[in-house]
Amino acid sequence: MSEIVFEIKNLVKRFNNFTAVDNVSATIRRGEVVFIVGPSGSGKSTFLRCLNLLETPTSGEILFKGKEVVHAKRDINFFRQQVGMVFQHFNLFPHLSILKNITLAPVKTGRFTTKQAVERADALLDRIGLSAKRDAFPPQLSGGQKQRIAIARALAMNPDVLLFDEPTSALDPEMVGEVLALMKDLAQDGMTMVVVTHEIGFAAEVANRIIFMDHGKIIETGTPEKVIRNSANPRVREFFSKVL
Repeated sequence: MSEIVFEIKNLVKRFNNFTAVDNVSATIRRGEVVFIVGPSGSGKSTFLRCLNLLETPTSGEILFKGKEVVHAKRDINFFRQQVGMVFQHFNLFPHLSILKNITLAPVKTGRFTTKQAVERADALLDRIGLSAKRDAFPPQLSGGQKQRIAIARALAMNPDVLLFDEPTSALDPEMVGEVLALMKDLAQDGMTMVVVTHEIGFAAEVANRIIFMDHGKIIETGTPEKVIRNSANPRVREFFSKVL
């Protein structure tokens, strides 16, 4: 079995009296592609945001490569260098060029020199087919191009894990395919990925493992074949009968 990258133990996240994540435990291993699915409001995105401490858990433990990260505030920046995040709405800096968007964090954190960061950015832009947009600015790009740049920006830090929070939900349908194709390439290259999505067909094709959440809890986890097509759980079967 490959190395455990994330180990989550009894994770709880409350907002006032509302429990968004309710006693969740899970493991993510190196090289796994794990898709988190379920109805809207089931706690998927909150759980993902807890993984890189964009949300601070109310209780429970998150271990990254064996080290507890929730309370290790002194190491949070180093931790985030290793855990990339791709957001639903891209979160690019509109006033910076595409090259600057990609190189800013690697240089600012000292992860790479400016020369190294630019070389890496150019290689990533070539990989995603957007070298011609190197000196453009985010408002000049389509939604699909912005999301591919956001993925390149996350990859520029050379992370151990990439987290995706509904990466295609803000895109026009015709632009979804180019982002999913890039994500599929990353999965085939062995990148460890945790993806919150409503793209069930894509999850069935690419995921090693599906986590189904409802009301803040993990209801079922297993292969796409087991969870999507052959679940014994009535709630899981009901959900997929409506979305497939």
